[in-house]
Amino acid sequence: MPGTGFCSCWGGRVLPLLLAYVCYLLLGATIFQRLEKPAEAQSRGQFQFEKLRFLENYTCLDQRALEQFVQVIMEAWVKGVNPKGNSTNPSNWDFGSSFFFAGTVVTTIGYGNLAPSTEAGQVFCVFYALVGIPLNVVFLNHLSTGLRAHLATLERWEDQPRRSQLLQVLGLVLFLTLGTLAILIFPPMVFSRVEGWSFREGFYFAFITLSTIGFGDYVVGTDPSKHYISVYRSLAAVWILLGLAWLALVLPLGPLLLHRCSQLWLLSRGLGLKDGAAPDPGGLPRPQKIPISA
Repeated sequence: MPGTGFCSCWGGRVLPLLLAYVCYLLLGATIFQRLEKPAEAQSRGQFQFEKLRFLENYTCLDQRALEQFVQVIMEAWVKGVNPKGNSTNPSNWDFGSSFFFAGTVVTTIGYGNLAPSTEAGQVFCVFYALVGIPLNVVFLNHLSTGLRAHLATLERWEDQPRRSQLLQVLGLVLFLTLGTLAILIFPPMVFSRVEGWSFREGFYFAFITLSTIGFGDYVVGTDPSKHYISVYRSLAAVWILLGLAWLALVLPLGPLLLHRCSQLWLLSRGLGLKDGAAPDPGGLPRPQKIPISA
């Protein structure tokens, strides 16, 4: 009966997965609370202390005037205006910054440090995202599909000599290594140098960006005390798109690489897969062909 099948699916698969999902969220909430709440309390106390000291140094101001000034600063920050510096700060909506913002919209990163403040800009952002987000998904899916189609030719790798098999695995490892250096190692080094961050902060920014989490605590090209080249944020947007494309390409490679390495290890020890393996002329069992699929 359909009802029985639904209950069986719910109890056999969905319920354990739901419990694991909720437990993972609870674990994350507990750890983040223990790690971040003391630091928040310290920052909150330090901020209140600085406000009181400011009022003591400038007796012409009262508590209400200071709170109004802080409110003005907060409103400016929400609208993307950095309260540091003066009116000569670079615009948040020049072409390079706008290109960077458009990239964060279609990739769903959404740092949160900049958003349209006009009614027309907000309406356009909605329709722009409705078209841009599916377009970005289709683009990344086509890239990964193209790679899988190319990797499908490796299904016949067990028919090749051992040296060719080893070269294929080394080629995959080299591709992953060079891609990691070009996407996840060198860019954080550049960001660290330009923004004055540590490498840990640069790598943190790169990971949070390419995973499309986008907290907004670290964003490139927002320090008014630095003089960036005009295409800096545009290049950062291009890096984001290339990084997401690279991730879409390499995700199918992980299981494939592990499978190939395990097969080579078994062959080197004179073992084979018990199910569906056939001995080759050299006396070693031939690995079972496993098709590559999404």
